[in-house]
Amino acid sequence: MAAKAGDNPDSLMALSTAFCLRNLRRTMCYLGDGNKLCLRSDVFLPSEICDKLVNTYMELVHSDSNFEPQDGFFQLFSDPRSTRLTRVQLREDLVRDRDLEAIWKQDLIELHLTYCNSLSARSLKTLASFRQTLVSLSLFGCSHIFYRKGGAPLACNEDDEEEEEQQRPASRQALDTDFSFQGFNRLRLLNLGGLPEEVDPEALLKPLPALTSLDLSGVQLPRAAFLAQWKERLASLVLYNVDLSEELVNTVVELGHLRHLDISRERTSKFKMTRKILTAIVQGLVNLVSLDISGHIMLDNCTVPHLEEAMGRPSIEPCKSSIYPFQELKRPLQFLGLYNTTLCNVTHIPAYKVTGSKNEDQVLNAIEAYTEFRPELAHRAINQLFDIARIQHCSQLLRALQLVIAALKCHKYEKSVQVTGSAALFYLTNTEYRSDQSMRLRRQVIQVVLNGMEQYQEVTVQRNCCLTLCNFSIPEELEFQYGRVNLLLLKILEPARQDESIQRIAVHLCNALVCQVDNHHKEAVGKMGFVKTMLNLIQKKLQDRMCDQVMEFSWSALWNITDETPDNCQMFLNCRGMSLFLDCLKEFPDKQELHRNMLGLLGNVAEVRALRPQLLTPQFISVFSDLLDSKADGIEVSYNACGVLSHIVFDGPEAWGMEEPLRDTVMDKMMAAIQSWDVTSRRNINYRSFEPILRLLPQSIAPVSQHWATWALFNLVSVYPSKYCPLLVKEGGIVLLEKVLELQTSHEETKDMARKVMEQCENFKEDPMETAR
Repeated sequence: MAAKAGDNPDSLMALSTAFCLRNLRRTMCYLGDGNKLCLRSDVFLPSEICDKLVNTYMELVHSDSNFEPQDGFFQLFSDPRSTRLTRVQLREDLVRDRDLEAIWKQDLIELHLTYCNSLSARSLKTLASFRQTLVSLSLFGCSHIFYRKGGAPLACNEDDEEEEEQQRPASRQALDTDFSFQGFNRLRLLNLGGLPEEVDPEALLKPLPALTSLDLSGVQLPRAAFLAQWKERLASLVLYNVDLSEELVNTVVELGHLRHLDISRERTSKFKMTRKILTAIVQGLVNLVSLDISGHIMLDNCTVPHLEEAMGRPSIEPCKSSIYPFQELKRPLQFLGLYNTTLCNVTHIPAYKVTGSKNEDQVLNAIEAYTEFRPELAHRAINQLFDIARIQHCSQLLRALQLVIAALKCHKYEKSVQVTGSAALFYLTNTEYRSDQSMRLRRQVIQVVLNGMEQYQEVTVQRNCCLTLCNFSIPEELEFQYGRVNLLLLKILEPARQDESIQRIAVHLCNALVCQVDNHHKEAVGKMGFVKTMLNLIQKKLQDRMCDQVMEFSWSALWNITDETPDNCQMFLNCRGMSLFLDCLKEFPDKQELHRNMLGLLGNVAEVRALRPQLLTPQFISVFSDLLDSKADGIEVSYNACGVLSHIVFDGPEAWGMEEPLRDTVMDKMMAAIQSWDVTSRRNINYRSFEPILRLLPQSIAPVSQHWATWALFNLVSVYPSKYCPLLVKEGGIVLLEKVLELQTSHEETKDMARKVMEQCENFKEDPMETAR
């Protein structure tokens, strides 16, 4: 049998790293003075392990809500004699100046900082300590790193300073003019994407004559000629969202060693791409293997007329190119960015990988290429993937899922990505694609969906996430995140007036989650406020005089969560559950499904001996007694009402303690109801255990309770033998039925049914077809 998509297990290195990070004090560390996290003296870690620890730590912080950031974590890597760091990737606001300062003694070769907006010019000083060894540096989106922190020179401690910094507008921060790349002699790759306007890129970059890769995304270049200083060295230049000019294009064309050029854009621009410019780029940059011109409007026609195009299947040979300037390429490009241009729609494109919106392949290439640094483009491409999955068919399912998961992880705080990504996941995980997905991959989907629900209270994200969860087998596939998913759903249902569709989906999920799970799960969810939340929803619906799916699902969820869990039954009674039961019965006398769910729940309450006295009031007994005559939902309402009364009368005449209605009268009515039911009725009920029924068998206090219990068993083993015969045998039911036959108080009718139940189980064992199941 072939492995399913995405089924490769994690490496031992990955598993060990994550385990150590989740258990620092049990593995590598101890708590020192002042509860400070310290590395054990016998721990010596090489760079391969240290790099993995730091980079996995950042990943866990951003993608796992159960993982708590450790104060002083970076201090563990302060001494190069015991820990060696060489390649570090840090992202988002969690990274502080003190974290970089903690590792200043390390000989870093690669340092990638992405959207680290909490870093100030203090970190530029730390960067200088890496100048002897640094080969690759990224400061992408670190807009505050070139500014000094303001405030009084003798300000308090760093935490106060950083808190104050968060509240201070950028305009009041002073630009740092002291930093220089002087001495960074080994630096070859530099990403300064998002460099503030006040910083002069020409002056900043002057001390770096040996650069081979430069990213100046979003940086304005009023004087472009300075780029020519790298014309003998530069192999990669990224000018995404840089305002192009004739001077800049002429300078770029002189950079003859360029292998990768990105002049794409997302913003509108006065500059228009022409056939002449594109030809100049192809002719001037003969070593080019990768080019991105996404987002450009073509001023004149660059494409071969449709009737003159080369015949045959789409080709990547330059001579057949449907785009004139690319016919001069010596070989096909490895990558060509044509996203948001008309050029992506032509037949022959001389590149192995193309971004665009013409087909699934181009769209997936766009998500892959733009996710990390260009969420504004990635979200558009994911939106197009959503349309493909919804209207057409996604043929590269594994790749599509992995890319969307990566985008959602990477841009947890980017609302546009969360909205489109969660919508795409709904269609990519539905029944059509399910058989191709591994458990591991589906768990990754669940993780990012829950991250989105946690981060955004916004209606669209919440609805998309809830709908996506409906594509999973519940509760089985959600069990590994059971507590977390329940908490999030209860939080959604908290507001007094929630979006109707979200409310309906969330209640449905809550109901499914507490159905068919172990009692300890139900008890844990009960403690989260599940019972109270459901009763609040019922209360609101009652006020609106509306019996809809939310009302019915809420009672169904209460029925499920109280099954064999006395604590939750107690909560139901404590939160005025019985009062709401009576109100619903009065307000909605004809709602059969509602009555069935309510009576099912009260059956669970009645099974708890300590709570039964609270049901023993003339009002409640009269209501249950009246419901014996109900024909709602087949026999279900009558059956459940009889079940409630069977447990109550089982406590004996002493416990009854009321004059009206009389216990004997109620018991006669129960017997009449049972005799009216069809024993072959198919049931809308699911027993995980017969224990509550079996305890009513060997007794003489209430023969009618014994009769109800025997009828229940006879019905279930007759209609569903393969499910209930083994359960009855396993739980010792046959021995108890034999005792029913021995009791003189048992009705003959009861004994007759007991024999038939035993016979049914015996026949089931003897039937080889049944045994083979």
